[in-house]
Amino acid sequence: MVWPDGAWAFSRLLGDETTRLLASISCVLAAIGFVAGGTGIFARQAWWHPVVVGAAVFSAVIFGLFWNGEMQNLDDQGAIAILINIAILVAVLILRWPDFEF
Repeated sequence: MVWPDGAWAFSRLLGDETTRLLASISCVLAAIGFVAGGTGIFARQAWWHPVVVGAAVFSAVIFGLFWNGEMQNLDDQGAIAILINIAILVAVLILRWPDFEF
């Protein structure tokens, strides 16, 4: 994995190898949040909402922090993930989807 190399927020401070490790751990934590939120949705639990919103915000923030600051190859830098996170936030916060009537 070479994606977070040159990350504007961490690479100079921590070096690329440590930045890659931090990016990997952060992505795993975001994935755990999405899985937990999805589990809450399928179980029709009221707590799914803040978990999914938190996971989407956390995911978007980590991709922003691990961006290298250049406008080339944005698809390799997490731009698609940020667009997906925005779509999730719009669906959950603005469109109020899914509506389970708790």
